[in-house]
Amino acid sequence: MYIHDLNPVLINFGFLEIRWYSLAYIFGILIGWWVAKKITIYKIKNSDITFDVKKIDDLISYIIISIILGGRLGYVIFYNFSYYFENPLDVFKIWQGGMSFHGALIGIILGTYLFAKKVKINLFFFLDIIASVAPIGIFFGRVANFINSELYGKPSNFFWSVIFPQIDDVPRHPSQLYEAILEGVILFVILISVTCKKEVKNGFVSALFMILYGFFRILAEQFREPDPQIGYLFSFFSMGSILSFSMILIGLFILKKVINNEYIK
Repeated sequence: MYIHDLNPVLINFGFLEIRWYSLAYIFGILIGWWVAKKITIYKIKNSDITFDVKKIDDLISYIIISIILGGRLGYVIFYNFSYYFENPLDVFKIWQGGMSFHGALIGIILGTYLFAKKVKINLFFFLDIIASVAPIGIFFGRVANFINSELYGKPSNFFWSVIFPQIDDVPRHPSQLYEAILEGVILFVILISVTCKKEVKNGFVSALFMILYGFFRILAEQFREPDPQIGYLFSFFSMGSILSFSMILIGLFILKKVINNEYIK
């Protein structure tokens, strides 16, 4: 059993704090950016698409803005709407925490749509690349959640249980690490192996990401405490599980379209 004693602040300059959570975003984006360029070069070589790989830098700008706006608005709408409805100015206080993966996902899709329309290339060409590298950012984010003692798990008697003193003295599942492994490591290995195949149709990797992430997230949610302001919906389902189930359905819909060649350029 491990007693959590990690400090969420890496360096404190007094007037400025460098937090692990901020570094997780930075490293996730930088590494994902680098891998995305490599994937783009590979896909261009094995297709008849003409695209300047340097423009991926412009796409990253779209993605960063989309993550911030989508993630924040998703949290406001999905997880704490009543509070922010009564305190609208708090919506802008991002430094107080509150980001939603599913909201960020919606934001990324919309941002990528605008970029794809601008460069006149199939939307799923870019979404497949983003889906391939997304687990990198998810991994760093979940590790940061663990360091911050947030999104903690349910009580557990397993020997790898963790006590989060900032929460209580109850041994709990390190659900953040479960998600880091499932949604980060395992999902990345699966998606990157599929992406590296030469004859992968546009949209297939995106569909696979939606389905597998949704499944892994629902699995992890069984070990994670629900958000206190929401609890369980219908006495059983967490908000994360409901949103992830929707992802699975959308992923299956896209997969069907891909199989029927409806998203092939």
